[in-house]
Amino acid sequence: MINNDEIKAIYIHIPFCKNICSYCDFCKMYYNKNLVNKYLSELEAEIKNNYHKDKIKTIYIGGGSPSSLDINELNKLFNIISLFDTSNLKEFTFEMNICDIEENKLLLLKNNKVNRVSIGIETINNKFLSLIERCQDSTEVYDKVMLTKKYFDNINVDFMYGFPNETIDDLKKDLLFFQELNVNHISIYSLILEEHTKLFINKTKPLDEDIESNMYYYIIDFLKKRGYVHYEISNFAKEGFRSRHNLTYWNNDRYYGFGLGASGYIDNIRYTNTRSINNYLKGIYVLEKEEISKRLDMENEMILGLRKIKGVNKKHFYDKYHLKLEEIFPINELKKKNLLIEKDGNLFINPYKLYLSNSILVNFIGNECLK
Repeated sequence: MINNDEIKAIYIHIPFCKNICSYCDFCKMYYNKNLVNKYLSELEAEIKNNYHKDKIKTIYIGGGSPSSLDINELNKLFNIISLFDTSNLKEFTFEMNICDIEENKLLLLKNNKVNRVSIGIETINNKFLSLIERCQDSTEVYDKVMLTKKYFDNINVDFMYGFPNETIDDLKKDLLFFQELNVNHISIYSLILEEHTKLFINKTKPLDEDIESNMYYYIIDFLKKRGYVHYEISNFAKEGFRSRHNLTYWNNDRYYGFGLGASGYIDNIRYTNTRSINNYLKGIYVLEKEEISKRLDMENEMILGLRKIKGVNKKHFYDKYHLKLEEIFPINELKKKNLLIEKDGNLFINPYKLYLSNSILVNFIGNECLK
């Protein structure tokens, strides 16, 4: 039987940013030196109270902008991370913004076991940079990525598309620039107008869905032709550079989440931490908990697993739950509609239907086929 209780991954949230992007709905706040030190002290307390000495294989430090911390603050953060048993550590990712990348920070990361860097770039098109309120130019981006490559070969860059009034020509120019960076991993995201963001409040009009869909498939074709493997709906990697940490989520495995707004999955409990800095600094960490039943866990297994291009392995599902997929979910119906495909024991979304994945995944929520 598969052990569902092993915890091999840790996510740590650093909410501070030197600049707030107009589209960002993540838990974040402006950098404040006094607040940073209080936050790191409370982060250490949360970890000491909740980490159970598991041997960790992956760590991901995200935000916010973890790279907004100065050298002394980063040293304090890495001292906290030394609390973890990293004897089996395989991947340690640290998010960086272009404006924060400098040699002394890269050296510090390297000396503290970080072996993967994820850089938020999004676009180099000035009109879209202005829209999302990011300050960078193509020369700075290129130079900073090349500097990062001196210290790390496992680099992800974030690519955004679907801006209002964006054209295929706009998209091509961004893609050609990203091609020049020649990094080993690219994550792509369409612009989503989330509530409470500046773009939403300003009533920004979204791009036409048909144009956005065409862009999505254009990006897939472009990156595949340049040696990237499309392994998850939004993620592409050169061989050997898939994100081990993110696969923890997509494989529906257990993980710790520490810090403001972080989420975790431990002992069949999914939890989300508070977004209130005041509550967090008082030691009130968790906002909500949900006990995950076997039924709900199976739904999550499908919803998360079908994000992977190879999908869900039927034997692995049976070994984990001792039930056949067809006994629980409307698999045959979805196959008849050509929405799902089965090959070599794997069940996956039809590659030509990936843009419609959300409308396919809802079939696995609350379906009453369980016998």
